[in-house]
Amino acid sequence: MAEEKKTQNTYTDDSIITLEDNEHIRRRVGMYIGRLGNGDDQADGIYVLLKEIIDNSIDEFSMGYGNRVNITITEDGEVTIRDYGRGIPLTKVVDATSKLNTGGKFDDRNFKKSVGMNGVGTKAVNALSSVFEVRSFREGQCSFARFSRGELQEQSITPSTEKDGTLIHFKPDYQMFGDFHFRMDYVETMVKNYSYLKKGLTLVLNGTPYKSENGLLDLVSENMSETPLYPLIHIEGEDIEIVLTHGNAYGENIASFVNGQNTRDGGTHLAAYREAIAKTLKDFFKKDYKPEDVRQGIVGAIAVQIQEPIFESQAKIKLGSTYMWEKQVKNPDGSPRRAEDGSAIIERGPTVRSFINEFVAKNLDNYLHKHMDIVPAIEEKIKASQAEREEIAGVQKKTRERNKKASVYNRKLRDCRYHYTDKFPKDREDDKYRTSIFITEGDSASGTITKVRNANTQAVFSLRGKPINCFKESRKKVAENEELSLLVSALGLEDDIEGLRYNNIIVATDADDDGMHIRMLVLTFFMKYYPDLIRRGHVHILQTPLFRIRTKQETCYCYSVEEKEKALGKIKGKPEITRFKGLGEISSNEFVDFIGEHMRLDPVSLSDEESISQIMEFYMGDNTIERQNFIRENLRSEAELEDVDF
Repeated sequence: MAEEKKTQNTYTDDSIITLEDNEHIRRRVGMYIGRLGNGDDQADGIYVLLKEIIDNSIDEFSMGYGNRVNITITEDGEVTIRDYGRGIPLTKVVDATSKLNTGGKFDDRNFKKSVGMNGVGTKAVNALSSVFEVRSFREGQCSFARFSRGELQEQSITPSTEKDGTLIHFKPDYQMFGDFHFRMDYVETMVKNYSYLKKGLTLVLNGTPYKSENGLLDLVSENMSETPLYPLIHIEGEDIEIVLTHGNAYGENIASFVNGQNTRDGGTHLAAYREAIAKTLKDFFKKDYKPEDVRQGIVGAIAVQIQEPIFESQAKIKLGSTYMWEKQVKNPDGSPRRAEDGSAIIERGPTVRSFINEFVAKNLDNYLHKHMDIVPAIEEKIKASQAEREEIAGVQKKTRERNKKASVYNRKLRDCRYHYTDKFPKDREDDKYRTSIFITEGDSASGTITKVRNANTQAVFSLRGKPINCFKESRKKVAENEELSLLVSALGLEDDIEGLRYNNIIVATDADDDGMHIRMLVLTFFMKYYPDLIRRGHVHILQTPLFRIRTKQETCYCYSVEEKEKALGKIKGKPEITRFKGLGEISSNEFVDFIGEHMRLDPVSLSDEESISQIMEFYMGDNTIERQNFIRENLRSEAELEDVDF
């Protein structure tokens, strides 16, 4: 009883603390940039930092100031961004870049349809950078400030002959991001998207200019990896632009944007667009086609402009806005007008759903009546999708019944407590991105991971043997496959990709021939039937150590021959070297480090311009001279890996 009383009394006045802005950002990174990461994944925080600064420059262009943005990224991760907008008001440079909830975008007179509305983004970049410098050129003067990890080091205002605008220079803090690096293919995609969405704007990335004349039409046409079944439909209106066509690939590939921001996880606007396409085409043909048949193989994009958009997190990859705009009604003296109960009176525009539905219903229908030559191709595609779905409908029903009897959540899946579809509080937003499922081969590996995983956010799915090669099999046979159908159930993909239960799908197979083969079979399944999982950055490969080097004083793990040689060069004496050949060989107490805070993941990436069919043909089709040569050039023999003296 005394011990219990002592524990309760530890919650005292001293337990209540107030964090300064910088410390709060650095302690609660998830609230501000979603996650940390080292740059291997396109959702890692360093890309959010980059985007936050570019967004400010884009907002200047959107308001009619400056048509060029220069972006420079060095090999060691230093970033410089220069725009030619209005520049930050000279005496407010420090406040605007270091004080939370301070900015010029709360008043829609200056920034009507901006991405950043909360006065947070630039401050987060500042606090999470080892070096952050800002120069505002305005009215023949330059206001300069230098910070380190959010703390002001120097400031001045001096005469200048530079053109008006803002220059930001920063380097993400190694204390937060570790040994980070910018993947330039991710950055290039980001910059290209900005150019597609902001016609007339030139963005120069490390000396290479990007500019689009046709907006989303350029984005979709330049990135299509297959020949469309009919010419792309491109329709523009006030605050909205859409593009669509159909191809023969499975799934849907629709890019979505809000105020120039790439909403990778969609949101209310993408949901409305998908609904509008299905309904409009069904009404046009006057047939009760299923939405999934209408959208199967669709390729397209949507961009909308929303006043004061609401995103589901600071990472801004999913739109949560219900209305196109909302504003508080004010009295003539500028004070808020209130209802009888004292609540503020809010005036709202149309809902996002109704705005997009009405635009698509009217304009897509008109387009089809004016271009009747493409109508047969559209209906032929819908009918083909319908026929295939109906063919496998019975198979899927039997499979689902079998899955229930098999008790997927007990026999194959060791589930976790929280899932990607759950609603996470703002201060625990990073947990959402940690939700993961490990796909393993056999009971040994799954047992090892299960013992040491974080049961709150990490699930384990165990494959039995090798799944079928989906590349050359019919969809019906794939649906009949027990292993893959159980995997679909575990992932939450039975109805729609939006039901995905885990942010990270991690393929964890042994580093031997069988393991690599299973890895390729699983990736082929995702690539053929769920390519959007890869495009959205959900699929990863788990790296596990190949070697353990141990002495009486220390133990280190190496993931490659190069790491092993480097480690041996630092160790004195004769160490014990172990070569791991399977996950099951690694003890549970060792494995905890490999799926914990320092887990190494290789993202499986797929750019829009890459042809899925060509990739699968190369890796999973009939043997070719090209593939044989590729293997010879890249294969390391077991002897090379085991070149150790035990």
